[in-house]
Amino acid sequence: MELETVTNPPRLRRVLTIWDLVFYGIVLIQPIAPVGIFGIAQKISYGHVSTAVLAAMVAMALTATSYGRMAAVYPSAGSAYTYVSRGLNRYVGSLIGWAMVLDYLLIPIINVIYPALTFKRLFPAVPYAAWVVLVVGVIIFLNLRNVRFTARANEALLAVVCVVVAAFFFTAVRYLFHFQGWGGLISFEPFYSPKTFDFGALRTATSLAALTYIGFDGVTTLAEEVENPKRSVPVATVLVCLICGVLSTLEVYLGTRVWPNYNTFPNLETAFIDVCLRVGGVVLFQAMAVVLIVACFGSGLAGVAGAARLLYGMGRDNLLPRKFFARLDPKHNVPSLNALAIGVLTLIGALLISYERAAELLNFGAFLAFMGVNLTCIRQFCLRPEAGRSRNFFRDLFVPGLAFVFCFGIWWSLPRPAKWAGGVWFLAGIAYAAVRTRGFRSTPPQMDFADL
Repeated sequence: MELETVTNPPRLRRVLTIWDLVFYGIVLIQPIAPVGIFGIAQKISYGHVSTAVLAAMVAMALTATSYGRMAAVYPSAGSAYTYVSRGLNRYVGSLIGWAMVLDYLLIPIINVIYPALTFKRLFPAVPYAAWVVLVVGVIIFLNLRNVRFTARANEALLAVVCVVVAAFFFTAVRYLFHFQGWGGLISFEPFYSPKTFDFGALRTATSLAALTYIGFDGVTTLAEEVENPKRSVPVATVLVCLICGVLSTLEVYLGTRVWPNYNTFPNLETAFIDVCLRVGGVVLFQAMAVVLIVACFGSGLAGVAGAARLLYGMGRDNLLPRKFFARLDPKHNVPSLNALAIGVLTLIGALLISYERAAELLNFGAFLAFMGVNLTCIRQFCLRPEAGRSRNFFRDLFVPGLAFVFCFGIWWSLPRPAKWAGGVWFLAGIAYAAVRTRGFRSTPPQMDFADL
């Protein structure tokens, strides 16, 4: 028995199917993903949020193909950072890792701002800042005690979300058909209205609507446990984007038909729950608000935990001061100082940055990572194919090349404040890399995403 244990060490089993991956991806993205950006993107696009969500879906579906193919080659933690570092260039990979650090820091901020705004709508007498402090306090308190949302809790939450979304679909269709008939229910105007269509505005709205799909790449982290990963992972990542894209488009389409005048929303950032109030009354309004709050709490918990552990890994590997960032709380075995530091940053960010600006800055880093993965896919499969494998122009060059063009267009369309802030962050990253590599004369330090 001892000899068998030595010769056959434990390893991950390939038992997951495509649909296991798809379900996991939908849990990560959440069917209510477009709710937060609905009002803002509707105003930015002059009423064409449905088109923006569809355009973002195309870019994400194409990019998902690149992620899936790279995950089959490098089935390890780190996602875009790993793919670009190993498949393209270590220095470029370090900048992609720096972009991922930015995203890890922004995710908790976004998931504090939205529940605080929703609480403010439910209890308008209480100041927004008080809700921010409460939400941050609860999230940090739970993180310091090593509390996690388990997979079953996520599945239960997904079930509740699906029920609420289904209730919205039913009540919205009933509302439109009752007051306007088939003409109110079926219309091409949310996708193209000649009176208000503006291509530049649509590109800007698409750069925000892409937030709907952030998280699809989490599917690739399960590549080592999937049956036939070279086929299953690319197919599953694309299916996740398509399914979430169709659901999201239906949600914002119905929202646009129910409330076509985006200039009359009481609050742009919580506009979708006003749509729910119009079609389903107070019950649906409160149900959607509660679901949003709970979902954001879950994402906020995971976001703070991930960011704290990323800083811990960087401290452990001497990428940050080890004495502070690599310290674990002896009682709860968590990086408590890091969680507190993330809590302070989240509190400051949630009080100073709007939901819109935080989302745009998140997409700044995310789309740089997407572009990096698409370029890496071209080099891996078209410019440097493995021995015995012939090139396929369509799969190896055209698809990732088109994905890169889409992602670059969306990234370039981000508002100027996001590009300025992101540019400052990247300059800091380049300076940091220059110091760590003695003027780029040595290999850049590696970040470890394996424990997140």
